[in-house]
Amino acid sequence: MTELPVDERIGHHIKRAEQHVIAAKHAALRPIGLSVPQYTVLLVLSTESGLTGAALARRCLVTPQTTSAVLRTMERDGLIERVPHPVHRHVLETRLTDLGRAKLRRADEAAVAVEQRLGELFTEEEFATFIEFLGRCSTALDA
Repeated sequence: MTELPVDERIGHHIKRAEQHVIAAKHAALRPIGLSVPQYTVLLVLSTESGLTGAALARRCLVTPQTTSAVLRTMERDGLIERVPHPVHRHVLETRLTDLGRAKLRRADEAAVAVEQRLGELFTEEEFATFIEFLGRCSTALDA
C-alpha cells in the first residue's frame, strides 16, 4: 500500500463524481429510451454529421468496439443511418435520421437539466475556477 490515502487521490474524486453524473443522466434518459452512450453519439452527430465509427469513438471518449455495438443498435432502431463515403466506399459515414433528431431534442432537455442541477451548486466564479481545475488535470495527464 502506498502512502497516499484514497481521500487524497484526485482521480478517485473525479471518478466518483463522473459515476454520479452518468447515473443521473442514465436515469433522466431512460424514459426517452436512450442510454448515455447513445445520447452522446446523437449529440456529437448533431454538430458533426458524417463521422466514421472510429472518429465517433474518439469524440465520445469510448473504444471503437463500444461505438460499433452502440451504432448497430441505433441503426436498427432508426436513430442513425450509415452510408458509404462518396469517394472511399468502404468507409461508412454516420448521420442522424429524423427520428434521431427528435429523440435528441427530448434527451438533451433531460441531460441539460442534470447539468443545470450541477451548475446551480456554484457561483459563476466557482464554476469557471472548477472548469479551469479540471482542464489542468486533463492537460497534466495528456502530456
